[in-house]
Amino acid sequence: QVQLVESGGGLVRAGGSLRLSCAASGRTSNYYIMAWFRQSKGKEREFVAGISWNTGNTYYEDSVKGRFTCSRDNAKKTVYLQMNSLKPDDTAVYYCATRQSLQFFTSGPENYDVWGQGTQVTVSS
Repeated sequence: QVQLVESGGGLVRAGGSLRLSCAASGRTSNYYIMAWFRQSKGKEREFVAGISWNTGNTYYEDSVKGRFTCSRDNAKKTVYLQMNSLKPDDTAVYYCATRQSLQFFTSGPENYDVWGQGTQVTVSS
């Protein structure tokens, strides 16, 4: 089983930037897709971005396109979420997630069964 640990959250003013990291440990050979989700108070967990370990192909939720960039470092088993032009609406706990043998991309959180502990991102106006 793989374990995921997020880092990089914090408090930033609107228009600012943060870079989140998600480090994977354990046996990762059968994990192909990594996704970022976020959850703000009173709302359901929602998809933000995803990336393929093998191809580097990326996928984004419409509201973050052009502002967020997902990347990966296979040697470090780490994926990143570079977040620019942050808005107060981006305030949430951000999670990375994966699922063994999942080879196609899906944005539904119910399709992922390995989650990190989350990292808080707060954007002030």
